[in-house]
Amino acid sequence: MRKEDFDTAAGCFPDVCFNDIPDLGIILGSGWGDALKMDECLVRIPYSDIPMLGQTTVQGHSGEFILYRLAGRLVAAWCGRRHFYEGEGWEKVVLPIEILRRMGCEKLLATNAAGGINPLLKAGDFVILTDHINLVGINPLIGTHVPEWGPRFPDMTDIYSRPLIEKLHAGARKLDLRVMDGIYAFTSGPCYETAAEIRAYKAQGADVVGMSTVPETVFAKACGMQVAAVSLVSNLAAGIGHAPLDHSEVIAAAERAKSGMKALIEDFVARI
Repeated sequence: MRKEDFDTAAGCFPDVCFNDIPDLGIILGSGWGDALKMDECLVRIPYSDIPMLGQTTVQGHSGEFILYRLAGRLVAAWCGRRHFYEGEGWEKVVLPIEILRRMGCEKLLATNAAGGINPLLKAGDFVILTDHINLVGINPLIGTHVPEWGPRFPDMTDIYSRPLIEKLHAGARKLDLRVMDGIYAFTSGPCYETAAEIRAYKAQGADVVGMSTVPETVFAKACGMQVAAVSLVSNLAAGIGHAPLDHSEVIAAAERAKSGMKALIEDFVARI
């Protein structure tokens, strides 16, 4: 990827997006699109109007950028994400992070829906990520080094910020949500994993599995952002549960958990 490839996309955002530094950037994953509470909406831009990004192709991703205020904080939210499995390269996947970087944003909250591997988990639980395993084996930083994106070999030791994790836990305790820390296994998709693969991921220490989040968090961490991420367990992974896996489960689980998702994000914004 080249930084210049993002210039056209950045040019479609109004000046108000760059006048003040957002206190927080948010990426809303599958089913999380209705989880925002706003005091004031400043900007709404459909993804279809953003060059290089384009409309999302997955159900549960509304596909719009929203700049808004809540509890005195300025928040830049991406309602839906592009995925590597859509086959259009890394640029669409990490463009939201590059726009946040250009806005000066220093904190990111990424959300997703994931399959539960840890036997203690059930659908509707939340998992706050403490680490991840990149099972795809490639990442968006491959290519010509861009100094603005951080060092050539960025450290990923503490990719998920402990202070931000503590804020999520504080909110979960206040809201009485079922939450645990966990490790996220990133696969390319779009097919769900086999039962044998899930057994292997479990042996590696993974608690949840999904097809997103890791590229954005790697890019954000490299750029110097503090990152937090939370998964909604939408279903049990292959071989853990007994029902066939289907994306409709993701949407249904998110609908049932909507009030908790919305409250958790609202509380987190207030703590930034």
